[in-house]
Amino acid sequence: MGMRGARHRFMPNRLVFPGGAVDRADLSAPVASGLSKRTEAALHRNSNAKLAHGLGFAAARELLEETGLSLGVPPALDGLEYLARAVTPADSPIRFNARFFCIHASRVAGELGGDGELDNLRFHDMAEALALELAAPTRRMLEQLRGWLEMTEAERDARAQFKVLKDRGWKME
Repeated sequence: MGMRGARHRFMPNRLVFPGGAVDRADLSAPVASGLSKRTEAALHRNSNAKLAHGLGFAAARELLEETGLSLGVPPALDGLEYLARAVTPADSPIRFNARFFCIHASRVAGELGGDGELDNLRFHDMAEALALELAAPTRRMLEQLRGWLEMTEAERDARAQFKVLKDRGWKME
């Protein structure tokens, strides 16, 4: 996780996960391995195959750009697990519509550094992170991750993707 700078329009001075928009080139970028069947199926609930690929590639690209951590060149996407999607309320002045992924640390290489978009990059253990003052979507993603980590493979395959966050009208699926 890293701290967004004060100049950012959306969530300035907030501890966040690396991420960003899908670029057009991400939709057809080469990969060492594609998304797992489970991740691809979960993404296909709200996207097509091209967008699902682009979302996975964008996650790998943004991870590398913002943290210096790599899934390989070209990236291996088969370790990405689709955790959830968060969407800002319709009346929010700045819209946010993001998919969140997780991956086992053994699948990641490199040294924390990145391009400077996020400051104070570091790994936080779950209890430490949840004790911090976090924005609602960041906290909910950590809670989702904690639950996901406790699931069996069969439970991960069968889990429902859609939940509504009651606070501030956030939707998460």
